[in-house]
Amino acid sequence: MNHIVASLLTAVCALSVSQLAQAELKVGEQAPDFTAQAALAGQVSSFSLAQALKSGPVVLYFYPAAFTTGCTIEAHLFAEAIDKYKALGATVIGVSNDQLDTLKQFSLSACGSKFAVAADTDQKIMKSYDAVLMFKTNYANRASYVIAPDHTIVYEYTSMSPDLHVTNTLHALQQWHDKNR
Repeated sequence: MNHIVASLLTAVCALSVSQLAQAELKVGEQAPDFTAQAALAGQVSSFSLAQALKSGPVVLYFYPAAFTTGCTIEAHLFAEAIDKYKALGATVIGVSNDQLDTLKQFSLSACGSKFAVAADTDQKIMKSYDAVLMFKTNYANRASYVIAPDHTIVYEYTSMSPDLHVTNTLHALQQWHDKNR
């Protein structure tokens, strides 16, 4: 009997994790537009998706909380790869529901002053991208999107592990770039 209960619990946990790791916006859909206060190199400014897309594609990534282990690792990885993103004409923006004061510090330390991180304290952006963490709804799910200048989502990846978000978005961005030269 305990073996059956353990099997059922394993199945429920696997289902719950797969639901946590699945964004609803899919490739081919239009990315919702947004404007938000963001921090870059400790300075606050306004970030507009529509404005950024006029310069090229945008890599939009959601992360649960600044200064947590996984989010710090992910920010470092994006910062280390920023020259590759720029070479492909892309802008990188991270989004969480952290307060701006926190993001000012996070943009300096974890992001290395290389890209902006936006405050989504009312969760409007996270909700429009269906990137709210299912069982901890005050946090964003870890999801990354590559958005073409026409607002089309050309790539989506959701995983609570920070390890592949940069590799995967760079690969998708390179494919998009090669196809649209």
